[in-house]
Amino acid sequence: MNDLGSFFSENKTLVKEYIETRMEIYRLQSLRLFSQSAGYFAWIIVSLFLVFLILLFSGIVVGFWFSGLMHSYVKGFGLATLLIVLVFVLLAIFRKRLFVDPVTQTIIERSREQSNEE
Repeated sequence: MNDLGSFFSENKTLVKEYIETRMEIYRLQSLRLFSQSAGYFAWIIVSLFLVFLILLFSGIVVGFWFSGLMHSYVKGFGLATLLIVLVFVLLAIFRKRLFVDPVTQTIIERSREQSNEE
């Protein structure tokens, strides 16, 4: 029992330094994870804005095209609106297969890559 007590008293500073070093490693790993997440979040926001602009102008172009074919702005833009609503409904129906599952798989793969690097 005396040997164990002397072991802890002799190595107290080493244990303290080890714990502090591990805490610093965890802090830096969480900082890296946060900064990567923030970068992906910014990329998603910019991408969503660009997709919104593309859809907006594509809808206007399709609306004018249908208007020229039907000789009526109301019918042309109404048909274009129906097409956009149909695409939205299809995306909502297949959201899990198109968006949720791939994102989940990507997150799992990246976390496995990070744990393999360590």
